[in-house]
Amino acid sequence: MRYENTDIESVFAEVGSSRSGLSETDVKKRLQVSGFNELQEKVRITPLKVLLRQFTNFIVWVLLAAAVISLMIDEVVNFGVIIFLVAFVIVLGFVQEYKAEKAMEALKKMVQPTTHVVRDGTVAEVPTRDVVVGDVLVMETGDKVAADAFVFEIMGLKVDESAITGESFSIEKGIGDLIFSGTQIVHGKCKAVVTATGMQTRLGGIASMIQEDEVMTPLQQKINELSKHLAIIALVASGLTFVLGYATGAPFEEMLIIALALAVAAVPEGLPLTMTITLAYGMHRMAKHNAIVRRMLGVETLGSTTVICTDKTGTLTKNEMTVEKLFVNGQFFDVTGIGYEPEGAFLKDDVEADVSENKALWTLLNGISLCNNASLVQRHGEWEVSGDPTEVSLIVAAAKAGLWKDDLEVEYEKVHEIMFTSERKLMTTIHETPGGRLAFCKGAPEFVLDRCVSIEMDDGVHDLSDADVKGILDENNGLAGSAYRVLGVSYRKLSEGMAVEDSEKGLIFVGLVAMIDPVRKEAKESIALCKRAGIRVVMITGDNEETAKAIGKKIGLIADYDGSLDGMDERLHAIIKDGSITGSELLSLDDGDFDKLVEGISVYARVMPEQKLRIVKALQNRGHIVAMTGDGVNDAPALKRADVGISMGIKGTDVAKESSLMVLQDDNFGTIVEAVKRGRTIYENIEKFTTYLVSRNFTEIILIMLGIILLGFDLVPLLALQILFINMFGEVMPAIALGRDPVRDEVMYEGPRRPGEKILNRRNLMLVVSIAALMGVVCFLVFVLSNPAGDLEKARTLTFATIVSMILFIPFVFRSLTSSFLSVGVFTNKLMLIGVASTFLLTMVVMYVRPLGQLFDLVPLSLMDWFIPISAAFLTMVMAELVKKVLPVDREVQWNNFKRDI
Repeated sequence: MRYENTDIESVFAEVGSSRSGLSETDVKKRLQVSGFNELQEKVRITPLKVLLRQFTNFIVWVLLAAAVISLMIDEVVNFGVIIFLVAFVIVLGFVQEYKAEKAMEALKKMVQPTTHVVRDGTVAEVPTRDVVVGDVLVMETGDKVAADAFVFEIMGLKVDESAITGESFSIEKGIGDLIFSGTQIVHGKCKAVVTATGMQTRLGGIASMIQEDEVMTPLQQKINELSKHLAIIALVASGLTFVLGYATGAPFEEMLIIALALAVAAVPEGLPLTMTITLAYGMHRMAKHNAIVRRMLGVETLGSTTVICTDKTGTLTKNEMTVEKLFVNGQFFDVTGIGYEPEGAFLKDDVEADVSENKALWTLLNGISLCNNASLVQRHGEWEVSGDPTEVSLIVAAAKAGLWKDDLEVEYEKVHEIMFTSERKLMTTIHETPGGRLAFCKGAPEFVLDRCVSIEMDDGVHDLSDADVKGILDENNGLAGSAYRVLGVSYRKLSEGMAVEDSEKGLIFVGLVAMIDPVRKEAKESIALCKRAGIRVVMITGDNEETAKAIGKKIGLIADYDGSLDGMDERLHAIIKDGSITGSELLSLDDGDFDKLVEGISVYARVMPEQKLRIVKALQNRGHIVAMTGDGVNDAPALKRADVGISMGIKGTDVAKESSLMVLQDDNFGTIVEAVKRGRTIYENIEKFTTYLVSRNFTEIILIMLGIILLGFDLVPLLALQILFINMFGEVMPAIALGRDPVRDEVMYEGPRRPGEKILNRRNLMLVVSIAALMGVVCFLVFVLSNPAGDLEKARTLTFATIVSMILFIPFVFRSLTSSFLSVGVFTNKLMLIGVASTFLLTMVVMYVRPLGQLFDLVPLSLMDWFIPISAAFLTMVMAELVKKVLPVDREVQWNNFKRDI
């Protein structure tokens, strides 16, 4: 990227500086005006704000109202229990929500603590935060760039901008180009005048995008909506009952007690605890499979994902340039092995070749190892590399043939180097050998060929003909079209006294070297699994379009567009035909045109960070739940904005990790598939325990309303404290067991859930109401039939026992919302067996241990008395299974409807 003003002296005048840098006095003045060269943090969310936010939960206000009513009517025990529950819900929410923001701290770590600048005409080392506009930076290989700057003096400069742009290759820089804060010099030296610092840099712009407000996860939205609806039901039921009773002459205090019972019955007090335990368990299981989820409420969101937007470099590919093909002596050799491990073979027609017997191949491998400034060292059993990734791949290829750079440099001592420049596109090194001086040259094939007069074959050196040049260039074009980066290699012997500048004339062409950032072996299989699971995969990269499309073809990433092209002009047709688009093409599209194309684009190339955000937002506007993978700073804004941001744990920057929801510890794309499977299971389990808990609460509402309407206000079947016990202690263990139901393999073939689908969707709500009505009527009949002699306390105890007995059977019904619980097995969830047994035993303690029984107004039951509750509960389970059969659900139909809707 070049600066708007490319005249060097004009740039200096614009920033108020000169080649001799600024004075200390100027620096102090500028620091006072513009501040330090650092990224500014947004105002942090205080603990008090998070605490106050918990009181926006409708359930909390309903419980507080119930506590106040209890206190007003001297129900101290009720008051104490309810206040305890309120405190529990608030503390739980506070712990969940109060997450420290670390993204800005991670961004700061990208800038090294000191930088060399020119001050008062001399080079000085200063704190990076003290760099100001107008400072002259002095940098060399290995330095990180402290601020955005205009290059005015260079020596073979290459910069690694992958963290900013996503480009896998280092970028050649020339005079007049910009270098950016947070990038790294990988080759050469330069001087550059600072044009922007702090938040005004490109890195600062990304930081600003990261600081957007948090977007609620779909689960948060669904929980809030469900809580609100349940709270409204509680208020309406309580209010109508109170008004109706009081209007018909019932005592005021008695009506408050009844209204309190209804309010408590309508609120699923065990829901927050069960939700927390389920999500925490899901996080733990995902972590064991190398997927670290950073925010609890986001655990299930991946299971709802319909589109994964993935970066190419380091995610689908290894981010380790690898030489795969060599073209010498008119023939190709395939090089095995990937990455920076110097292990592999040289194959011709799938047969391993003896490199030492192929003279031209031997010469080429010597040349790419010697004409090179990278290094490869083994320490503690691990291979460590430094330098430009392209050059690293060359010395690794030579090492595979036993040609080690360090050993070669002893025999071929380097005495001079003509550095690579963007104008010449060549690099040449001159070496002293026992047989005289030797020059090796590598660079863009067409530029190397222009300086060659001969070609080396296995039978000797021949004149380079026009036909030879055409054939070589044809092979080069074919390799480039397959996403390879290609270099030409040549050499010549130098006569004594020959000028250095003449060493690049009259060269002998040796061959071509083709390298690529190799595809991860698991990527193709993982993408195929995603498609089977109904998830689109979209590649978003900073690399060029041809490379991106070639990689996409290798991994089976093709356009899935099946929509109508009607109404599109020729320009849009041209873009959509191959399913790919470049950043510049995207820039030319308005939101309306982009909306027409977004469903059909599988590959985005040469995109900028803000465009990644636009892509994510466009897909979200189409109703998708979007997951975004990435590892660089450039990915951070989109990671933060996506429904599920997924960063790479090994290659990922701290910024990407802190901006994401999930971190892949093994950088394995296949881990995402496993996380999708577990995310879907978590959501399915949330549906199970939510429908179970709400059905139990509706049971109590129906039971109390039937008692009030048919028997009068004096015969309430359950008291408020009894309801509280059932809701908190009689339901939670089975609900937790449902939240930890095992993973079903079939969950991956049912398609993602419809975005925006409620936890209690229409079918689940019908199931809840039907089973709740069934249980409510059965409990009411037990209450009526067990009260012939007017023993109200025993009748309530039998009703209480019936509801508790249902815990022995009904939770199993909810282990599958679509089929018989027998299809998933009775003993496959051992926690369920433990949960129902422990809950029943706890109830026995409350009923038979004094003074607990007196506290809850319960009386001991005889063994014969238990026949009625147990029989009624078993009968209810059988009828509930029949209800499920009457309310079938077809996941495939749901998935097809979703595709139709979007």
